[in-house]
Amino acid sequence: MANTKSARKRIETNERNRVTNRYYKTSVRTLTKLFLKTLEDQTPGSKEKLQTILNSIYSFLDKGTKKNVFHKNTAARQKARLASRLSAVS
Repeated sequence: MANTKSARKRIETNERNRVTNRYYKTSVRTLTKLFLKTLEDQTPGSKEKLQTILNSIYSFLDKGTKKNVFHKNTAARQKARLASRLSAVS
């Protein structure tokens, strides 16, 4: 365990940041899996569902980039790949 007060504070800060980072990363991963599964199982009316899922992914990626969870190029690459997958099916 930490000896100094500042080291204890750093441990608390790191834990808080770890939880926040994990929330954004797992949310993006889960929504991406849902998006790809919905993309494979095309049904009537799934276009709107796909768009809402994609908007949610964009939101998490942008907010995560703003909080330095994701690098800006990583977020841009993921957004571009998902958008191209959607446009290829449409």
